[in-house]
Amino acid sequence: MTNLNIKLVRSLIGTLPKQRKTVEALGLKKINQMVEKPDNAQTRGMIEIVKHLVEVTEA
Repeated sequence: MTNLNIKLVRSLIGTLPKQRKTVEALGLKKINQMVEKPDNAQTRGMIEIVKHLVEVTEA
């Protein structure tokens, strides 16, 4: 199974509470912070909710 590198590139100011909770659940707290998550349906769904805030690359 492959992994995804997820990087927070935009601020959470002005976002919806659901989007803030999704970013927190991904493990991101600060801008330019990067986490590595497995490439599965749950992770892809979370990325879809905050796709305008994050940058995703394959690890």
